[in-house]
Amino acid sequence: MVVSTLDDVIVALRAAGCVFAEDEAALLLDATAGDPARLDDLVTRRVAGTPLEYLLGWVEFRGMRVRVRPGVFVPRQRTAFLVERGLAGVPEGSRRACVVDLCCGCGALGLAAATELDARGCEVELVAADIDPIAVACARENLTPIAAPVFRGDLFDALPGDLRGRIDMLLANTPYVPSARVADLPPEARDHEPLVALDGGADGLDVFRRVAEGAAEWLAPGGTVLVETGTGQVDTACAVLVEYGLTPRVEHSEEHYATVVLGTRATESR
Repeated sequence: MVVSTLDDVIVALRAAGCVFAEDEAALLLDATAGDPARLDDLVTRRVAGTPLEYLLGWVEFRGMRVRVRPGVFVPRQRTAFLVERGLAGVPEGSRRACVVDLCCGCGALGLAAATELDARGCEVELVAADIDPIAVACARENLTPIAAPVFRGDLFDALPGDLRGRIDMLLANTPYVPSARVADLPPEARDHEPLVALDGGADGLDVFRRVAEGAAEWLAPGGTVLVETGTGQVDTACAVLVEYGLTPRVEHSEEHYATVVLGTRATESR
């Protein structure tokens, strides 16, 4: 494949089925900075199905460029709604907040939440964790500049013990695709992203159940866990939260095509 102009790239991407061919073409030209050989290579790889974000080395998330690398789950734009709902739960004027980004991937959710809370004048204690070593390395690149540690391990097992009972906002972008539906995912996800970040088990909620169980112990009184789900999973997810003593709430966003299930730990009586 030989491409040299914006129009050439647009035509190639359209032929490959890229819905936002014009936007992607502009980004690829900008990334290659006048290097025709590199442009040709990136376009060839994009046409073959490599996610655009892997080629660029970053994804835009809530107005920030967050580093990504091959083998790391690419945060979806709809997941910005999960962060939005988390931020809405921190009262204006709050001076401190403990935030955990569990199943953090590249760390985009925690980075966005911490950055926006800091802009409000709220001091954030942010910790992130993931079971995948590639994700942990990528998240460290993104979170080290804000002095947020990233740990590797299985859900709460990865977290420092002193966080138990202190987490105000628990962001958990758990996998929620039922195992039988993974094969139906777009090739960009199915063929390039880690299965552990996609496959949620028989009904898609296996990891969610484990997060809900742990959240009941790790959240601060009044703290909230937020998880993205499919619309057909809401009733089951809410029942799980109730089972573990958390008060459920469901938020939908038509703008983001997103559904978030929240579970709040009761405030301890005085």
